[in-house]
Amino acid sequence: MASTGVLIEMENNAVKETSLGVLTAAAGHTIHAVVMGGDAAAVKDRLAEYGAAKVIGVKADADLLAGPDYQARVIAATVDEYRLDAFFATAGAVGKDVMARVAAIMDKPLVSDCVAVDIDRKTATKSHFSGKTFATLKVDTDCLLCTVRPNTFEPVPSPGSGEWIEFSPDIDESAGLKIVEVIKESSEQLELTEAPVVITGGRAMKAAENFDMLKTCAQKLGAAVGASRAAVDAGFAPHSMQVGQTGKTVSPKLYIACGVSGAVQHFAGMKTSKVIVAINEDKDAPIFTKCDYGIVADVFDVIPVLTEKL
Repeated sequence: MASTGVLIEMENNAVKETSLGVLTAAAGHTIHAVVMGGDAAAVKDRLAEYGAAKVIGVKADADLLAGPDYQARVIAATVDEYRLDAFFATAGAVGKDVMARVAAIMDKPLVSDCVAVDIDRKTATKSHFSGKTFATLKVDTDCLLCTVRPNTFEPVPSPGSGEWIEFSPDIDESAGLKIVEVIKESSEQLELTEAPVVITGGRAMKAAENFDMLKTCAQKLGAAVGASRAAVDAGFAPHSMQVGQTGKTVSPKLYIACGVSGAVQHFAGMKTSKVIVAINEDKDAPIFTKCDYGIVADVFDVIPVLTEKL
């Protein structure tokens, strides 16, 4: 049975749901859940519930653990120490940053934004050509390094032993990037790439202030709000909210497209959503050929009613 490491991300002293999904991606193997920062011992039972055989709490200065360079070196040391056959992280802001550095340190290939993995065969599947095709890549290496698209794997309980281990790697503390300060956005909105539900507005929203209607609905749904490129180009929303080929890739359980035409560039960023609902006045809009449920109506008529019903 292969041994696999998973980088566990924490938020408000709790394990992120997306990290539990990555544990499920590694199911069937001996999973080493690596926790940097926070109280690893406090979350070991939660991680064991989703398959962690070993919960590795990294012991180091908190300021050091905040830096991606140091985290990458810790992961490289963990792979070596526990002879791991694979190491996974969520394909979010942290995972993409840290795992690219891990690949450089270990001089091994990294497969990013995967939607399927096979540890035994050392293969990973990801989208290519703006989501038009999926490619399964075989990696010729002793350790498969991957980042996994958030929400691709539904977290499924699979009890593991959850043995707690304190790991103090021997790493040079003087080199690398040091995080001096982290300034977070004042918005309380969920991270778009990790949200279980996303409601996106297109050019038909007509003005920036009309996105408040979507935000109100999103609060009822526990959703994040996105925007199409057309809406961003029109100045209705910032680029940080853009979903699509030149924006963010999302894979929520539910995706609601409001006044989005459904161009291939937008579809590339949300095609792996589990359920897609489209609301558009134009019955011939391309989005209706790609959705599970379609509503031919004015978004300004539908969303207030949806919000009221919720």
